[in-house]
Order: sequence, then C-alpha cells, then structure tokens
Amino acid sequence: MAQDRAINLSSPTPPHGDESDHEMLPPLNQGNENLNPPDIGFLALLREDLSTHDHNPFDPGFWAIALHRYGNWRIEIRPKLLRAPFSLTYRILSWLVELVGGIHLPYTVRLGRRVRIWHHGGIVLHARSIGDDVHIRHNTTFGIASRSNVRAIPTIEDRVDIGCGACVLGNVTIGHDSLIGANAVVVAGIPPYSTAVGIPARVIKQSLPGHPQL
Repeated sequence: MAQDRAINLSSPTPPHGDESDHEMLPPLNQGNENLNPPDIGFLALLREDLSTHDHNPFDPGFWAIALHRYGNWRIEIRPKLLRAPFSLTYRILSWLVELVGGIHLPYTVRLGRRVRIWHHGGIVLHARSIGDDVHIRHNTTFGIASRSNVRAIPTIEDRVDIGCGACVLGNVTIGHDSLIGANAVVVAGIPPYSTAVGIPARVIKQSLPGHPQL
C-alpha cells in the first residue's frame, strides 16, 4: 500500500511519468460520452451538488458544477441535430459562468460526486479526472506544464483538499486523502494521505488512514 511505504520528506516524490512517457499517454476525452457518475441520476446529482454547496443556488461553484453535469447529460440526446440547441445553451452558459464566476471547468473532465468549489475567481480546472469529495479553492489551476505535452494533465483522487492559489501541472497524480497547501506548485506525484506545500511542492507529512493531516 502507498500509505505504508516510507517516503523522503525532504524532496518531491518522482513525477508521474517523464518526458518520454508523454507520447504514451491515452488521448484526452473528446467530449462524445457522458462522464457524469453512473450510479446516480442527473436530477439527483444536481440535488446532491446543491446540498454540497450549502443549498445555495447563487453559489458560483454550484453554477460551474451544475453546468458541467448538464454538459455531460446533453451528450445522451440523439441524434446530434436534436442535441444542437442544448449544446448552444451549454456554450453560452459556460461563457457566462467563466465571465461572472471566474471558473473554467470543461465538461470533458471526469468529475466525481460531492465536489465543492469554495469561493470563486481565477479557477481553471483541466484534469483527466477529479475524484469524489474534493475541495477546491479560488485561484486554483489544473493543467499542462508545457504546450508541447497537451495530454499531460493531472489526476486528482478522492477526498483531496486543494488550498487557494495552488497549481497542479502536468501528468501527475494527487493521491487520495491528501492536502495541497495554499500557493503550492505541484509538478510531481503526491502519495495518498500526504500534506504537500511549497514551490515546487514537497511532501512534509504523511498520515496513516483515519488520522488527521493537521
């Protein structure tokens, strides 16, 4: 188990893949499949997201996530011509959420359940997947580390807590139940149950399952 292995707290963990591995990465999602969680219906999912955002329908974080769910739900509409007005609505609302709320969350990101976006502004979330019960704060960026490797984007596992101003860049995985400190720049993989801070981010603490990080 990853949490049982000793780690060197003085330096970042090795990157999740190196430059030679980037060509071997799977292609990014092309937006032709519904990535909403399969174990819950669309309306029930929206109700859960609203509850996650303190039942506040005016929370920009809820707007962004609800629109993400809608963007995936519309993929099920067939034929494509019938889907066109729903797709146009999605594009217009995406522009408004980004303009008003400052949150860019493409529907091509696989998004888990009960994800909470705290506050708003300066949030760009390009990732392969974001797991269940993840908390994200303002000025957070998930994305590429180099324009030459556009498929090298992060994976965020379950129950990760991201501090404000954090950047997670490249083909890295943030292990489940980890904490990423404010303004950290993550360019290497972080093991589960870890606390990582700094530029570049390094692991300063790793906890056993069931024990608090701080």
